[in-house]
Amino acid sequence: MITIVDYGLGNIRAFLNVFRRLNIDARTASSAVELHGASKVILPGVGSFDDAMERLGRSGMREALDDIALRRQLPILGVCVGMQMLGHGSEEGQLPGLGWIKGRVKALNSRGSRTLPVPHMGWNDVRPLAKSRLFDQLESGARFYFLHSYYFVCDQDDDRLAVATYGEDFACAAHFGNILGVQFHPEKSHHYGARLLQNFAEM
Repeated sequence: MITIVDYGLGNIRAFLNVFRRLNIDARTASSAVELHGASKVILPGVGSFDDAMERLGRSGMREALDDIALRRQLPILGVCVGMQMLGHGSEEGQLPGLGWIKGRVKALNSRGSRTLPVPHMGWNDVRPLAKSRLFDQLESGARFYFLHSYYFVCDQDDDRLAVATYGEDFACAAHFGNILGVQFHPEKSHHYGARLLQNFAEM
């Protein structure tokens, strides 16, 4: 069962609507008990990094998610701030992240392309760097919707799964084993996003 973590942030209803159109069973979990029975997990997120980490901590689901990700090694997909939470921390805040993928989150305006508007908002091409079932049938010409001011920097280049260009290339998808993250919003990306979520469901 695909389980969407509901800790007070993220486009929960939009995810459920996509899965319903795809005839894929999905549910939400707002407590550790409700995570029982999950076969795949989506960790959404919007807003600021510290607020997301604080809310997740208060939800009581942090230990259960660590168990799912690290011991049981079930597929987990972090989306937007949910991807940023997968790393060790963010320039946006002070709290540590989940630390499931080695890397940190940096501000878009800290890069060379400081003349571009921040946040990066709108549609952008996504180019997979490595073969992954997440991007089946999306290897060329896929476009996704972005809304973010920070981006994930992987410690290891091999953990980068896809890149987009905003002034210069940045990792818009990352992975480490069973753990995946995407900076864009598949739940808002029409048929491209539906394809990606279907791919995740079939992993």
